[in-house]
Amino acid sequence: MNKQELISFIKERKSFLCVGLDPDIKKFPYHLIDKDDPIFEFNKAIIDATAQYCVAYKPNLAFYEAQGISGLISYDKTIKYIRENYPRHFIIADAKRGDIGNTSAMYARSFFEESDIDALTVAPYMGEDSVGPFLEYPGKWVIVLALTSNKGSQNFQFTESKDGERLFEKVLKTSKEWGSDENMMYVVGATQGRMFEDIRKIVPHHFLLVPGVGAQGGSLQEVCKYGMTEDCELLVNSSRGIIYAGNDEHFAEAAAQKAAAMQKEMEELLK
Repeated sequence: MNKQELISFIKERKSFLCVGLDPDIKKFPYHLIDKDDPIFEFNKAIIDATAQYCVAYKPNLAFYEAQGISGLISYDKTIKYIRENYPRHFIIADAKRGDIGNTSAMYARSFFEESDIDALTVAPYMGEDSVGPFLEYPGKWVIVLALTSNKGSQNFQFTESKDGERLFEKVLKTSKEWGSDENMMYVVGATQGRMFEDIRKIVPHHFLLVPGVGAQGGSLQEVCKYGMTEDCELLVNSSRGIIYAGNDEHFAEAAAQKAAAMQKEMEELLK
């Protein structure tokens, strides 16, 4: 999916919601535990319940890798299910990969050649040669960590150089030269509030993937006030707040209600 297609889908769906598929078996309704593949059954139910309200899905690889080979099989089945049943939805693998060049090339191959996804989150700490291999795939997106929503973001990301430039600003200014707003996005946490103003001064037309709304306490209104552009150029992710809205046999219906409420709010903000 190219940038204009994604923008068009957002306008058509009146939503810029991304649903995070972070399946934790310990939080599953009891009736799923005895299934042959409880992770896939959980994901399938969530996807079917929320597809009409969102434009993207973001499986976090940690939740699949934690189950070993069976978890990776569940991940693969989930990607194929979305592609076969909801082909217009944008799929982000949240893996935060990034290593020396030849290792990054293998990571890029594993995700962009062996898995039918649109985008991959990447850690830029090791610099241009660690991110470059991911940008070599036409039609694929690299989503670079810029300013995250966790408490520990204060440890490094706000560190200032002698001229007052903060580290996250350095990341944005340097990395935007490696690609373009047609193949690169940035992760910016919803808890960062007015920092979106500073970010938009550097990357005014890049899409931003925004986690942290909901369970982490980020404000959707603030994100849109300071981060939304004329073409929206936001993908706001909610994981726990949607997929664990219920914990009984009606969990999918509860997820649908949460997603529908967010979509309605987004529709108003898009106006």
